[in-house]
Amino acid sequence: MTDERTRPGTPTRRKRTFGVYIGRFEPPHNAHLHVMLEALQSVQKLIIVIGSARAARNTKNPFTADERQDLITAMLQEAGIPRTRLLFVHVRDYYYNETLWLSEVQAGVHAHTRGSTDIALIGHIKDESSYYLRSFPAWEFIPTHVISPLSATDVRRAYFEGRQNDMQDMVPPAVTTFLTTFSHGPDYTELKAEYDHLRAYRAAWKDAPYPPIFVTTDAVITRSGHVLIVRRAGLPGRGRLAMPGGFLEQHETLLACAIRETHEETGLNPSIDLAAALRSQAVFDYPDRSLRGRTVTHAYHFDLGIGQLPRLSGGSDASEALWMPISDVLARPELFFEDHHAIIEHFVMRG
Repeated sequence: MTDERTRPGTPTRRKRTFGVYIGRFEPPHNAHLHVMLEALQSVQKLIIVIGSARAARNTKNPFTADERQDLITAMLQEAGIPRTRLLFVHVRDYYYNETLWLSEVQAGVHAHTRGSTDIALIGHIKDESSYYLRSFPAWEFIPTHVISPLSATDVRRAYFEGRQNDMQDMVPPAVTTFLTTFSHGPDYTELKAEYDHLRAYRAAWKDAPYPPIFVTTDAVITRSGHVLIVRRAGLPGRGRLAMPGGFLEQHETLLACAIRETHEETGLNPSIDLAAALRSQAVFDYPDRSLRGRTVTHAYHFDLGIGQLPRLSGGSDASEALWMPISDVLARPELFFEDHHAIIEHFVMRG
């Protein structure tokens, strides 16, 4: 079993009306359970904010927000907590706009508290990943006393490496049941293939004298209210939607790379002068944006104006190329590879 324990004594403060506990819970594990049970001693209702919502499945975020909500509900009900004491908020990742993330958390919590200021934030400041606990000064901070080395990364590693016995010691029975059932389905099969692919990819660089930093380019191409999208043919992210783009070659400029990759992956007519259609560019360098390793991308926005949509044909690393209405792109972040939706959103929302 993992080492979870609570310091002696029970909370003496009065119960707050609402408690807020923020996490990704990919998946929820025994330490999460103990924090929630401790929090429920101090608050009447616990608002559980589930992060990384509306994202495509990958080996870091294998489960939907709805699945994680159901798992948290089930494991707390196993522990004797009535469903009426639990409230949920689903929040997207905003890699490049912290303000939007904070706003979505605040709005989701407010929808439950409806003006009440009797709110406590539950958590444990252990490292830089806990910075968000200082981002809600209006809420009283109640530190958890649960001490555990367990992380969801450990659970996912055991899960995808077939160490079922290890995994069962990390998660409550309700989660074990779900993970066992999920492992027999097609989503697990694809995730396991991606996990093995990424392990091999990273192993190929393990003897490098220093951790590699990869440089890529991506192209956001708009025309008549549509965005040029490709569907990835290979791992990682097989079947996910993405921008055309790829790795920078030794003897080309960043702009030339973006244009070359666009023509290779989409079949866009080479007579279309993308360089002349360049409107803006930006660097996207969120450290964990790619599971392959540290990858910095230089993205370019090309606007082809209005008119008929040019014909396309998938090629290279893409199984399909298509023109997708901007409204559909913005509405479906769960279809996109890595942070590609956020990058497209960055450019098209700027007008």
